[in-house]
Amino acid sequence: MLREIAIRNFAIIDEVCLQFQHGFHVFTGETGAGKSILIDALSLIAGGRASSEMVQYGADKAVVEAWFEVTTQHPIYELLNEWELNDQEDTVIIQRTIMANGKSSCRVNGRTVTVSMLKQMSSKLIDISGQHEHQSLLSVEEQLEWLDQYGGEALLSIKSAYQKFYRAYQEQKQKIEQLQQNQNEIEQRIELLQFQVEEIAVASLTPGEDLELEREEKRLSAAEKLMKHAEAAYENLYGDFAGLERIQSAVSELEHISEYDEALHPIIEEMQSGYYQLEEATRQLSKYREMIEYDPNRLQEVTERLHMIKQLKRKYGTEIEEILNYEVKIISELQTLENREDQLEEMTQKLEVQVDQLMDLASKLTALRKNAASSLEVKVESELHDLNMKSTVFHVAFLQTENRKQLLPTGWDQIVFQISPNPGEPLKSLSKIASGGELSRILLALKVIFADLEQIHTLVFDEIDTGVSGRAAQAIAEKISRLGWNNQVLAVSHLPQVASMADHHFFISKTTSQDKTRTTVTALTEQRERTRAVARMLGGVEITETTLNHAKEMIAMASEMKIKKM
Repeated sequence: MLREIAIRNFAIIDEVCLQFQHGFHVFTGETGAGKSILIDALSLIAGGRASSEMVQYGADKAVVEAWFEVTTQHPIYELLNEWELNDQEDTVIIQRTIMANGKSSCRVNGRTVTVSMLKQMSSKLIDISGQHEHQSLLSVEEQLEWLDQYGGEALLSIKSAYQKFYRAYQEQKQKIEQLQQNQNEIEQRIELLQFQVEEIAVASLTPGEDLELEREEKRLSAAEKLMKHAEAAYENLYGDFAGLERIQSAVSELEHISEYDEALHPIIEEMQSGYYQLEEATRQLSKYREMIEYDPNRLQEVTERLHMIKQLKRKYGTEIEEILNYEVKIISELQTLENREDQLEEMTQKLEVQVDQLMDLASKLTALRKNAASSLEVKVESELHDLNMKSTVFHVAFLQTENRKQLLPTGWDQIVFQISPNPGEPLKSLSKIASGGELSRILLALKVIFADLEQIHTLVFDEIDTGVSGRAAQAIAEKISRLGWNNQVLAVSHLPQVASMADHHFFISKTTSQDKTRTTVTALTEQRERTRAVARMLGGVEITETTLNHAKEMIAMASEMKIKKM
């Protein structure tokens, strides 16, 4: 249940903090006062789209925060535990922040979540019926979704399995179509792949080969310079009067006098050690000299291979590993194309198996949907009877497609909600017969039915009473009030009948001062305040003694009616 919502710098709302209880809450106010802004704020909590236009002019950000009270048995706990968000006992706190530059963030129990995660969680906490749902109810796709949801877990489980098989079926069809494409295009593709495979295969590439060749090319290109300087270094070490001979002479001189001073012994040892190390280095240098070879032919070979590798890199990948991976990929494609007849036969057989599986699942879906449709028809007609549509017949029609076995993403069923508002009239689709008031009542009937099924106990209605008046308005008011017995209901309304049946009344007003427009929301706790609000809905701007008396009478009658029906 939604316990509290705090809104700051949102559109023309400076700051509002509202507390809610169990039962039916109504929001009333003049047109343009900002009732829709409150719904927009609740929609953000439900994972709706954020926009910089929502931020109050001059503010750096807008913040909407909602506090839900839930029991530990609530379905949302499965998600909270999975995402490690269960830090608050019996509480879910959702915060949306929208910056002036359009960026937004979502937090649940103080931790950042994605909008997708927020939508999954909020779908278990709150259900918002905006004015757009009147039109979406006319969509046959939406109607099928309503029916499937009503069918429950058994139907939805089969539907999920069907859709999984359907995706695999579509992928298989696409592969077959690719194999069956224009024969000339296939032959051209085979020739291209054969050329590419041969070009890469002839190169006999080895990973890391290019780096080694680059080092070898560098050495071969500098062979003469390497020989010249290596020879000079060797001569300086081992030639006449070179470094080694001079060190040995120095050691001999010191050895002649070392018997007179023992301090010379460590010096002699250090010089002898250096001599031996230098002697070893000289031998290594001698070997290196002998290995240096100026080979123009080898240099040309290395240069040409590096050029060839560079050309392959330009075509097939920036590294040798990428080229070799590409070779594996095109060999596989080439084998598929060259063996396409066998492949096609095998894939076609697999497709036939998939079709059989889909047909079986689609048949099961149809059976479950027809059972659900029969039950839904009875329940909707019962709810419409309470909503002053006593003679209305509600029917879920299963349409025959041109090809009865045509597989669609949701099965092979195409359904449409039909009604006959008056006795003797033929059934027609909602889009062809339903008025705005009828659509409002049908939508409310469905919401009442689904409130128990989905176990979402906070329901929000944005002008669900659009297009109705008189006895129909009173019927809607009573239905929403009754829905509030077991649920928390928040409704924006322009009808005094609906407002008089509310358990909690909020009045939304708009003021302008210093060239700034602001919306305020006031909880009407006093009977006098509530009476004036209902009177204003009855009589417009002017509140007369007559409208006040009428309002008092309506509120009193509503109270008596709620007591009698409870």
